[in-house]
Amino acid sequence: MGENHHYWEKWADFLHRWGLLAPASTVLEAAGPLTAVVAQLVYFGQPLFSRPSPESQWQALAEMLENQAESRSFAAYLREEESR
Repeated sequence: MGENHHYWEKWADFLHRWGLLAPASTVLEAAGPLTAVVAQLVYFGQPLFSRPSPESQWQALAEMLENQAESRSFAAYLREEESR
């Protein structure tokens, strides 16, 4: 597992509560390189959401979105969570 995978369960719980597991996984799979653009928006917006720090969930989210392999892995994780 990657260094930020410990956030995945928390993110999946949030998405599940809002009924967004399937849409989120579909968007992550379909968006491809566009997720890097979204990652930049997260980086720019991070100071609005929280104090910037390496342990920030926002930082972890942006890093995951920048990495296509990580994004696909998270999408697969969401699909597993959806099937439970």
